[in-house]
Amino acid sequence: MPLDTATTGSRTLNLDALRTFVAICETGSFRGAASRVHRSPSAISLQIAKLEDVLDARLLQRDARRVLLTEQGETLLGYARQLLAVSAEAMAAVHSSVLSGVIRLAAPHDLGVSLVPRLLQRLADAHPGVVVDVRLDTTGVIQRLFEDGAVNLALFNDAGAPSVKVETLFSEPLKWLMRSGGRAVEQVPLPLAVAEMGCAWRDSALEALQAQGRAYRVSYSSDTSMGQVAALRADLAIAALPGSLAGKDLVEVPVTYGLPPLPHTQICLASDGSELAGAFVSLVVPDLRASASGLPFEPFVIRG
Repeated sequence: MPLDTATTGSRTLNLDALRTFVAICETGSFRGAASRVHRSPSAISLQIAKLEDVLDARLLQRDARRVLLTEQGETLLGYARQLLAVSAEAMAAVHSSVLSGVIRLAAPHDLGVSLVPRLLQRLADAHPGVVVDVRLDTTGVIQRLFEDGAVNLALFNDAGAPSVKVETLFSEPLKWLMRSGGRAVEQVPLPLAVAEMGCAWRDSALEALQAQGRAYRVSYSSDTSMGQVAALRADLAIAALPGSLAGKDLVEVPVTYGLPPLPHTQICLASDGSELAGAFVSLVVPDLRASASGLPFEPFVIRG
């Protein structure tokens, strides 16, 4: 029910509560939001309850696996982001960040269009004088760029031991996936959907099949994991992908087909320790960990 306009004058929206609300929406869970805003789950539950009381509206619904927005919650989310952005802009105008300069960041293609923009916005809000130069490439190239000092930060996915010192943000097993009810797995040689050369997931799949002596052919190649998923959904191939991508239309290949085991994949972040890189890490690592703790890989659409 909409609030009576005669009663709204004395009611105001608390920015901390709005920040918590946005964190819940972006991480998909109260636990993830609690990690991001550095409060206990019970504390943020109380914040949301007070926010709903002020608005006289139900904002969130919880089921067994996730938190869902109500219609009123969807309406508030847009306004909440605008209010928080104006607040950050005002703070920056009064207390300008002393940090300035250029950070060079390398990341996979999928992350460059899904996760990285959000991280850059967080950095821009806190340190408007810092410019980020983004380079998108494969895991292998990203690690070489970092080793050569060509970038300050490397955000990538790996399925083995990284060649550089990293902070591991999230990990889960790779799985052989196929279309539910598909027949591609029965073909000889085995048709594979892979990413371009240098992808950690591609390397893991090919190395496992070669070690087993299994005949295979690359029938589909894409520069994004969503391209691989499209090939699976068309039953053109199978692929080695994070298990969290399995759903109603994609399933794990049954063990009866005898495919070799696959390693874990993890999101890694390497930093050169510079002041600017440190500012980026201090902002985004809690965000990434909070998101990963409440969500599978799919919202990030990450490729190795």
